Amino acid sequence: MKDLLTDIAGVRVGHAEDAKVASGATAVIFDSPAIAAIDVRGGGPGTREDALLDLANTVERVDAIALSGGSAFGLDAGGGVQAWLAEQGRGFRIREAVIPVVPGAIVFDLLNGGDKAWGRFSPYRDLGYAAAAAAGTDFALGSVGAGLGATTATFKGGIGSASAVTTNGLKVAAIMVVNAVGSVTIGNGPWFWAAPFEENGEFGGRGLPSAFTPDMLAMRIKGGPAASERENTTIGVVVTDAILSKAQAKRLAMIAQTGFARAIYPVHAPLDGDVLFAAATCEKPIEPLVELTELGMVAANVVARAIASGVYNATALPFPGALPAWKDRYG
Repeated sequence: MKDLLTDIAGVRVGHAEDAKVASGATAVIFDSPAIAAIDVRGGGPGTREDALLDLANTVERVDAIALSGGSAFGLDAGGGVQAWLAEQGRGFRIREAVIPVVPGAIVFDLLNGGDKAWGRFSPYRDLGYAAAAAAGTDFALGSVGAGLGATTATFKGGIGSASAVTTNGLKVAAIMVVNAVGSVTIGNGPWFWAAPFEENGEFGGRGLPSAFTPDMLAMRIKGGPAASERENTTIGVVVTDAILSKAQAKRLAMIAQTGFARAIYPVHAPLDGDVLFAAATCEKPIEPLVELTELGMVAANVVARAIASGVYNATALPFPGALPAWKDRYG
């Protein structure tokens, strides 16, 4: 176990970014189509093919999931991932037609200091293609891919990942792009809200403060009173090797998104666009009540850890006034 999303066999991750634009894309590629669902709780989401994942709709499996910066422009990243998959002959077959199925979600990073004057077409389709082409079992964390331009209320955000195994041997892992309106750390200190779930000092081992003061519990959000729903969002993917139906994957996404609340304060606000995809590679049987409940419980812990990891591993952008990285202050 590498504490990465790719601890789930048959899953690969790739990043691509443009340093001048200060944004990028991340592709989660499934070697075989995976059962998938989505849970949306933020007030300002930006998604691609989310209707496809509705339980009433026909297609159950996806070939990849695209995560991107760029706000609505970044939805083009899914087309780049789709183009790469089409070259591999991957997709949903309707007679001789082959259509790669690539849902996606975006974060708003258009005001982070990068040069967004890209001309007629945004770079995100090409970034999505490059991310898919680069996908492998090892991938970087922090200010890379879709997390390159991400921020939180207090520190630079980024890409985080974590994994775990349930008592019955089911694996679950997450990758998160942390661009929250709120804070992932407590007050002005080094502690992470997700500290109770930390494993092996993966985000600094600072634990929790000895006591909580009113100032620690005060609201810290990006933009203060002028905050906009377009400026925020935490998005991610949780994957398991359990055999799940589409409805069970939806339940997994719902339970796992409670991990947002364990790691971000405040969360699921009108100012956020929080989205979590859940996918199953369907390798191991699962009991549908108690074992699915435990899988969701562990998945929520993994999501919380991945969110803290995204901030812990981030590096500051090289622009005037850029938010500091956690390691700049406490590393």
